Amino acid sequence: MRRIAVYPGSFDPITKGHTAILHSGLVAFEKIIVAVLNNDNKKALFSVAERMEMIRESAADMGADPKRIEVDSFDGLLVSYAQRRNARVILRGLRAVADFEYELQMANMNRHLNPEVETVFIMANDAYFYVASNLVKEVTRLGGNVADLVPEPVLPRLLAKFDK
Repeated sequence: MRRIAVYPGSFDPITKGHTAILHSGLVAFEKIIVAVLNNDNKKALFSVAERMEMIRESAADMGADPKRIEVDSFDGLLVSYAQRRNARVILRGLRAVADFEYELQMANMNRHLNPEVETVFIMANDAYFYVASNLVKEVTRLGGNVADLVPEPVLPRLLAKFDK
């Protein structure tokens, strides 16, 4: 059986924290589906299509085997999406204790909804444990330098959104 994991998120935009989790996940899984949440209730800076393209470019930039990473989008229940994609694992990154509490709730709810889908947590890389997409957007909006926090393909698009 192929070990396939779904790595879900908004990725608005993808950061080096996300790519570090993806890189670590490739050690354990043969294929990772990076699944961009399409949530009309959230006001995203980038469209789903833009986020998917930045993820593809960032995965290529980190030298990942393109056969092992697929980029897709979904809406609705994550466990239903995972089941449709024949994935039995949801991959999540943890940065801090606050993440753990939220992620534990989500993992237990997902287990309740579908006991055949497990959640696997990977700890954030020490260099990026404080990085969050919202923080990256705010710092960029205020004129700060985030070049070391986002993959190279993301930076020009991020700067363009704020006319920097």
